[in-house]
Amino acid sequence: MRIATYNVEWFNTLFEADGTLSDNNEWSGRRDITRRRQIAALGHVFTAMDADAIMVIEAPDASHNRSGVAALENFAAHFDLRARKALIGFPNDTQQEIMLLYDPAVISARHDPLGDDTGKKGSPDAPRFDAVFRIDLDIDATADLVRFSKPPLEVAVTTDRSAFRMIGVHAKSKAPYGARSPQEAIRISIANRRKQLAQCIWIRQRVETHLNAGDPLIVLGDFNDGPGLDDFEKLFGRSGVEIVLGGEDEVQLYDPHIRMALNRRIAAAPVTSRFYLPAEKRFLQALLDYVMISPDLRQHSPVWRIWHPFDDPDCYTDPALREALLTASDHFPVTLDIDL
Repeated sequence: MRIATYNVEWFNTLFEADGTLSDNNEWSGRRDITRRRQIAALGHVFTAMDADAIMVIEAPDASHNRSGVAALENFAAHFDLRARKALIGFPNDTQQEIMLLYDPAVISARHDPLGDDTGKKGSPDAPRFDAVFRIDLDIDATADLVRFSKPPLEVAVTTDRSAFRMIGVHAKSKAPYGARSPQEAIRISIANRRKQLAQCIWIRQRVETHLNAGDPLIVLGDFNDGPGLDDFEKLFGRSGVEIVLGGEDEVQLYDPHIRMALNRRIAAAPVTSRFYLPAEKRFLQALLDYVMISPDLRQHSPVWRIWHPFDDPDCYTDPALREALLTASDHFPVTLDIDL
């Protein structure tokens, strides 16, 4: 079985309000890329992956007048993908949903959220992901109330041979959007990191619930974070990804790319994203996307792959796929092949 996570930059701009593809030469949400070019590139990438299930990050908008599920299923039908059924959890207000696109002939999947609906008061004990998490972020003896702008998608999955859980994540960005001075950028960056870490603590609580229950678990998506990505990490001791992974005295999830990043000295760490910095006229690469698995799943012959157009030999030596990956999104897919 192949399971993937893929952040598609502004997927929503590629669809009309009725969920049909906007296959035209208007600009997409990607820099200097038309909708037609991005759609074709995405079709090429999804077809090449041929995954049984893809956790789509920044999936099409779901709101009172738009169906993200219909849009994603229309996309799958247009390119005749095996993974043709879409599942959404709690919709959000950002036009960037989290959805699972899967092959219904291989797996059955349902949204199965755990935790309590806390209302405005919040709870410190793993509330439902569309609820409120209460935690002291700045050690001032006053509880802060934390919400997900994009609530993680909790999925119960069954196959003809197994059952397991998936949690799809798009964690808080740490970027200081809207800052008007270096000092304000620092303040916003620290505040955003606190919120991002709180979200990861919340996710870790849910992870521990599953680990304690013996549930096979896959946590995957875009965490907007990773070991050693910025100087602010030193203020808090560890990254949000390390929190979700688990500490030395805890039962740990596993992703080999995180381990490589944690253990690096001189060698470059793997990366899953590539962003253009206009002011510096160069690209920045970062490891942001992960597929973490519980210890029991490590016994099922897992193999990870980052579909990087330059670092993966098979992607690099296939010019059409290489160009499609660069055109489709500012993130690259991460796949897990596992015997389930």
